[in-house]
Amino acid sequence: MAKTTVIIDDELLAEAMKVTEARSKRQVIAAGLKELIHKKNLEAFRHELGTFDLALSIEELQELRNE
Repeated sequence: MAKTTVIIDDELLAEAMKVTEARSKRQVIAAGLKELIHKKNLEAFRHELGTFDLALSIEELQELRNE
């Protein structure tokens, strides 16, 4: 794990903490990074499949596969 110093807009951080109900700055930043990765992976997946509108989580996709 790396320790990094960054300058983040206080209002943006406060709003992100409010909407995510994160208890710490670290939690909200981690949640934001995970969401960014998830969205980029979905974009890549859509690109590979063509023009499908998928807004499924990994768990939902696995459930569909098991049906």
